[in-house]
Amino acid sequence: MASTQVNERILLEAGDAGDPGLVRRLVEAPAGAAFDGVAGAGGELWFVIAGSGRLDCDGGAALEFGADFGLLVPPGLSYRAQADGETGLRLDVVVLPSSAAMEGTLSPLARELAGCAVEITGDRHFRVLFGPGSDCSVATQFVGEIPPGRAPLHSHPYDETVLVLAGEGTLHLGGLDEETAPLSPGTCTHLPPGRPHCLENTGTTTLRVLGVFHPADSPASKLPS
Repeated sequence: MASTQVNERILLEAGDAGDPGLVRRLVEAPAGAAFDGVAGAGGELWFVIAGSGRLDCDGGAALEFGADFGLLVPPGLSYRAQADGETGLRLDVVVLPSSAAMEGTLSPLARELAGCAVEITGDRHFRVLFGPGSDCSVATQFVGEIPPGRAPLHSHPYDETVLVLAGEGTLHLGGLDEETAPLSPGTCTHLPPGRPHCLENTGTTTLRVLGVFHPADSPASKLPS
């Protein structure tokens, strides 16, 4: 991405030099700023944390988006993102590894979270923006809502990165080295396949999280305990 006005920082790199894995960035653009970029070799999944704007791509119609929109940006796509003239823009950008590259000839897509179906697992709710059956066969992007309390430790068959959007809590990581870490808005964590974990909501309001994982699956999918 290129603009002297835009602030960009890496929140998480899940892989290593040989396999970069999932890379998560926070991009902040002031009102009216624009920035250019080329999507990574595996494609990208964006989420608008705050603000609104427009995505212009080579040869395609502009996509308008606002807060709580997800965007699918295909591999290698050249684009220009424009922040609204009044609100500015705060974006979560997850770059997928090249090994998980989106297949076929794809066009960029924008999707509003409010229009996605609510799914329930236990006492937790989630909405999938992109995933199997929702225009992305290689990765899943979802927003989950966790009520106060704690669920048992569990693990997933996929590689996942989670960003806290709202609320307070504690991350419990099981396995050979048990760990805990505080959760608050802006906290980003990596959950490797098979690693037992639990996101506990220690507050009195909903813990709201944004997850992206690959290979694509359901957020409710768990490995046998």
